[in-house]
Amino acid sequence: MTPSTRLLITGGHVFTPAGVVYEPLLVENGVITAIGPDALAVPGAREIDAAGGTVSPGFQDSHVHPYHAGLDMIACDLTPYLTAEGCLSRIAEYAAANPELEWITGGGWSMDSFPGGLPTAAALDAIVPDRPAFFPNRDGHGAWVNSAALTLAGITDATPDPFDGRIERDADGHAIGALQEGAMGLVASHVPLPTQDEMDEALAIAQHQLFAWGVTAWQDAIVGATNDTPDPIDSYLRGTASGVLKAHVVGAIWWDRNRGLEQITEIVEKRERALAGGFRATTVKIMQDGVAENFTAGMLEPYLDDCGCPGENAGKSFVDPTQLKEISIQLDALGFQIHYHALGDRAVREALDAIEAAREANGDSDLRHTLAHIQVIHPDDIPRFAELGAVANMQPLWARHEGQMDTLTIPFLGTRRANWQYPFGSLHRAGAPLASGSDWPVSTANALEIIHTSVNRAPAGATGAAALPFLGEQALSLADALIAHSLGTAFLNHDEARSGSLELGKAGDIVILDRDIFAAPVAEIGSATVVFTIIGGEVVYEATPTATESVSV
Repeated sequence: MTPSTRLLITGGHVFTPAGVVYEPLLVENGVITAIGPDALAVPGAREIDAAGGTVSPGFQDSHVHPYHAGLDMIACDLTPYLTAEGCLSRIAEYAAANPELEWITGGGWSMDSFPGGLPTAAALDAIVPDRPAFFPNRDGHGAWVNSAALTLAGITDATPDPFDGRIERDADGHAIGALQEGAMGLVASHVPLPTQDEMDEALAIAQHQLFAWGVTAWQDAIVGATNDTPDPIDSYLRGTASGVLKAHVVGAIWWDRNRGLEQITEIVEKRERALAGGFRATTVKIMQDGVAENFTAGMLEPYLDDCGCPGENAGKSFVDPTQLKEISIQLDALGFQIHYHALGDRAVREALDAIEAAREANGDSDLRHTLAHIQVIHPDDIPRFAELGAVANMQPLWARHEGQMDTLTIPFLGTRRANWQYPFGSLHRAGAPLASGSDWPVSTANALEIIHTSVNRAPAGATGAAALPFLGEQALSLADALIAHSLGTAFLNHDEARSGSLELGKAGDIVILDRDIFAAPVAEIGSATVVFTIIGGEVVYEATPTATESVSV
């Protein structure tokens, strides 16, 4: 056995299923073979001194979009900009620097940067008057376009809203340049698709960033071709064959809501082609509703209007609930896990009803169907997650006070429903399996910020009113938040026997932090940083070390 196949971690507080232990840990040939004094008995290992930091299972993200994030980073990325002025300045700079581009594209703007969450074509026209421009927002449920893009797409005052979206209009009925949900496709279908080289570059960039955040595995929440990207499966297969893809990934194949059951044959073929190349595209992603901020999340009761009175809009059900049951029965029978996007309480109930129908038809085949985002859950549906074996797929970073929550959501849900938001604590107490993720690039995939919010229900580093917990009774303990963001996602991905916890015989997928987060106040969790990220005993990310390395003899 050569030294390169052995990795010894010393001086760390190791988070194990039995608790935190201050013991050395040995990885041999990619597998943990010792935790404790026996780890020191094996010579020739590369040694990393964790310098008192936490040694944790590698973080695993239950719902992430690495290709969208990577493509944003190599185009005009608006994620860092928190104001309309900042976004416009960056777009103007990018357009000037790229005069050869046929389209000006990017994404990542936040709705709370614009009055009412709605940017305008007029603002874009002032800086990009000569070329079409298309910028999805950071949650991917709306887009900002200029007049050239509206014209190219043939959008006029007479253009009807698609069944699954909305063209935002002013008081006189003129399209203002904001497109919601399915209306995005009217323009997106004209935007040149990324090349395969760009897709591969996006994966490499995104994987590197995820490693820097300590993420060693994930579920990609959209694979399969969509309006704005080629099929990521092809890039994943190239990454698998070349060894570029080092993370452990499960792909969720996109369900085209404009089609019906006839697409199942194609989905089966995608799964088999991917599996033949060593990539697990074993899940199907169904988007059942939209988001609360643009009033497309499916609600049991209508949204409130600007005056606080019930309106007529109760959001969208993108797939007819009866058809959703039949789709779920057929996919379940074929061995697919189903990954439902469900934010509103009606969409959550429709997804749970569909899972129940599949189990009644096919029995419990332990496919671990999952509901992602779960923003508003009616209290009657909390116990159904455990009863149906449905994984509660949380995006904890959203469970805090911020502009989109306080100005674009709570006033339109009303106090009663606002108090039903992100009920992670209630789900956990009811026995629901929890998996934790980011939805990056909608929000950061920085696992420590996510875990911080799970525990504090407030942003890392917040002070004053911003530090007040958002529905603090729904907070998780630090141990439970860490488990959800490691073993919880491994369980979702049917990988818990191999990864997700630091135990003998399991994969050496490990993250080393710069401090012992269990010893520090919980308000400081988000201040911790990743020092090393390790997959199968191989260091795939190393920060400027505060830990030290040597070779044991």
